[in-house]
Amino acid sequence: MTQTEFLNIVMPFKDKVFRLAKRLLVSREEAEDATQEILLKLWKNKGQFEKYKNIEAFAMTMTKNFCLDKLKSKQAQNLKIVHSNYQDGSTSLQKQVELNDSVDWVGKIIEDLPEQQKMVLQLRDIEQYEFEEIEKVLNMNATAVRVALSRARKTIREKLTKTHNYGVR
Repeated sequence: MTQTEFLNIVMPFKDKVFRLAKRLLVSREEAEDATQEILLKLWKNKGQFEKYKNIEAFAMTMTKNFCLDKLKSKQAQNLKIVHSNYQDGSTSLQKQVELNDSVDWVGKIIEDLPEQQKMVLQLRDIEQYEFEEIEKVLNMNATAVRVALSRARKTIREKLTKTHNYGVR
């Protein structure tokens, strides 16, 4: 496999690898390092690509495992998910502040979710993976994926509603 062929396979999902690493690791620098490590491992194993049906799912599984190993080795307990790519130029300044505040609250609520729920939410709602892909990446059965996603969404909805109604977390 040539370098060009490798890049054509890997480049479409390298940003997803980075985003997953960023959600699991605290710092941007660590996420960049993790992404680089994953791409390097893929390059070293490029000759074995034929045996994988979905290289992207394989790369996401590698990323998840690499980041979790890194977190375990540091005994880190602070996983962070921040999703702030929402921007609407037609809203008023006050509305933008409220929306940004809501996004911040959602990020804080997601931080408190159990690890499995965070990963399922990340892969399904942010990365737009299909359930079958999430099952493979996280090595979970279909019911467990759907239950984890449902619980994560319910927790976010309840805590966000509580925050908006009472102004407290």
